[in-house]
Amino acid sequence: MKKKFLFLIIIALTGCYDEGEDAKVKVEVSEDEWYAGGELGTVFDATSFAYEQPTPAVEKAGMSRAFKMGEYFFENDYNENPDGAFCGLGPLMVRRGCIYCHPNYGHGKRQTRYRADENGNGYLLVITDETDTYLSSLTGMPQTLAVAPFKPPIDESKIQINWLTYIDEWGNRFPDGETYELIYPEVTIPEDAYYVPLEVTKNGVVSAVPYSNVRVKLESTIGVYGTGLLDAISDEDLKAEYARQEAAGVSLNPAIFANGEWVKTYGATTHPLRFTYALSRGPLQDGAGANAIWNITNVTRSNRRYHYMTATYARTASQDPDVQKDFYRYFPSQNKTGNVENDIYNYLMDTDLNVEMSDDNYETFLVWHRGLAVPAARDLDDPQVDLGKRLFNEIGCARCHRPTWTTGADNVSDPSGFFQDNDPRLPRYPNQKIWPYTDMVQHRLSMKNDIRTGWCRTTPLWGRGLSRLVTGASDRLHDCRARTVIEAILWHGSPESDARQSLEKFRELTRDERDAIARFIESI
Repeated sequence: MKKKFLFLIIIALTGCYDEGEDAKVKVEVSEDEWYAGGELGTVFDATSFAYEQPTPAVEKAGMSRAFKMGEYFFENDYNENPDGAFCGLGPLMVRRGCIYCHPNYGHGKRQTRYRADENGNGYLLVITDETDTYLSSLTGMPQTLAVAPFKPPIDESKIQINWLTYIDEWGNRFPDGETYELIYPEVTIPEDAYYVPLEVTKNGVVSAVPYSNVRVKLESTIGVYGTGLLDAISDEDLKAEYARQEAAGVSLNPAIFANGEWVKTYGATTHPLRFTYALSRGPLQDGAGANAIWNITNVTRSNRRYHYMTATYARTASQDPDVQKDFYRYFPSQNKTGNVENDIYNYLMDTDLNVEMSDDNYETFLVWHRGLAVPAARDLDDPQVDLGKRLFNEIGCARCHRPTWTTGADNVSDPSGFFQDNDPRLPRYPNQKIWPYTDMVQHRLSMKNDIRTGWCRTTPLWGRGLSRLVTGASDRLHDCRARTVIEAILWHGSPESDARQSLEKFRELTRDERDAIARFIESI
């Protein structure tokens, strides 16, 4: 009897609550919107472990053990030992391991100094001449670490990062009087910090670059979760998005797409470019992660049996008396021809080095990389979030941050040839409705001290609202200059920005409306 009476009280109280103030606002949310990565790619985990979970597709395919092994290679440092799972570090490297750049699998954190071994330093140096052409004497991702007896191409202790205040045309003030602060980085590397000569290659011709013409910028890593789902968007649908925008009069990068056709595709393939800010990579299996596990640490594998190295560095090191003096002590098994300069150069430029990362280990790493889930959306039924969603669309944010895609058959492609089409060793995501909030296209924001070339692929927004919980920071944009969502939006406001009209509309909103948009972005 007492149990029955208690049950009736609970029913009565529940009925009273339903008639309260909170029940007056009903927000309708379609069920699939909660599944940011579709049913095969979403996990309902909003904890500090949200970015590192395997997708349901991984578990359904029986790949959980392979996923955990691949995660092991992401989370640990490589070393100089001649054997073992983490052998092969060097002779030069950008980092000793992956997780330095992707703290807890997320976006890099804003730094006030450049130290490769600083956890959370996702910065990669972007070093060019005055025409935005990479210095060919340095690798595309310049290295600041080396294994003895070698010396790093850049002495990172001399790199300076200064954060400067930017005042926009409105004096950093909204029409309603609220003020804000904007900052951006300037990076300085003195001439004596470079170990190699400063050179650029254009049309096959190598020429010296005056130090005064050298430009240095920063690009930070983005989160690695969900990349398998972006890879599953079909090539045809990507092309259709470009064609739709071109027909609508949107300015597109002419080096990528023009007149309804691709101007540039990935390497010798027909695959469109889809990964990195600069759209330098195609399919994920030969994309940023597959590339980074080799060139960040300089660990060889069966289809990359050579160092991430420039001939200019090899020549410089081979002629360095300090390197010559100790070379055979560190490399006693190296072929000794009697000419130490030639032996050093031949070692550094060798294209048939021993394999350091086994095929099995590389396979598990790609299972992990392709198998990272996206956290489910949160609080979409909150009235403030719903208001932010409606305003996000009304002021035009969704034109570039396209909310949703439906993946294709996801046949899996690997231009490097390691994996085959429809390879059963990898998780797949066919016909999934996903919500990444990106059009996968490059646009221009024309910011102060802008990204190289000015063109930047629209970064996915999914899951970013959990960044502070997961990584301890919520920095945004390509160099972490935006410390909040609002700051990130305000950096879209240059007169030449492709998002200028949306920013002007955003500025006219009330403070509550601006906060609602930020709250929505934090929820998706």
